[in-house]
Amino acid sequence: MRVLLVEDDDRVAEALVPALTRRGFSVDRQATGRGTLDRLTGVDVVLLDLGLPDVDGVTLCRHIRAASDVAIIVVSARGEIDDRILGLHAGADDYLVKPYDVGELVARVHAVRRRRGDPVGAGGTGTQVFEAADVRVDLGRHEVTVAGEPVTLSRKEFQVLALVVAAGGAVCTRERILAEVWGRTWAGANRTLDVHVATLRTKLGRPALLETVRGVGYRLSGG
Repeated sequence: MRVLLVEDDDRVAEALVPALTRRGFSVDRQATGRGTLDRLTGVDVVLLDLGLPDVDGVTLCRHIRAASDVAIIVVSARGEIDDRILGLHAGADDYLVKPYDVGELVARVHAVRRRRGDPVGAGGTGTQVFEAADVRVDLGRHEVTVAGEPVTLSRKEFQVLALVVAAGGAVCTRERILAEVWGRTWAGANRTLDVHVATLRTKLGRPALLETVRGVGYRLSGG
């Protein structure tokens, strides 16, 4: 997923860009409001700070929305309810007040894309069937087969598998899976996810297919 970070504070950008990159995002940074509209092509999500040095952030949000249907999440120190209302009315899909947890930001990014109807893990291509070795995942039919034989999965097991398979070998972070499948996180969330992955490995009979990337998430292996 490609993210455009519109942020004038170097310290914030220097911390956030690598944090998002580690979680599988491709991040470009724009330090000023001017020039932002020229960089929207191919962008999935704009993270927009309102306190820019050269233009009013709310006005820029309106201009972005007029120029593109890209998802916009305001990330701003302005936390008053009036500021949030202004940002959302200007075209933002969500509003997050600084300081914030990166995990929450990632969850909100995926939640916004889910609400907007972007295909899960398909990178906007609309692909409905994914194959890995002899495992076939049909998103439209909600079906999984292994070597041609159907495998029965729970709804959440299917969603976890679909996310990882659709990523095509890229790491699918824990934050993303929890955001898209459960819609939230909680104290025992990682353990719940681990149990679902372990069950998937058993049901598929392909324990090596879902590779654990320690401390990050899961990715598709050779099976």
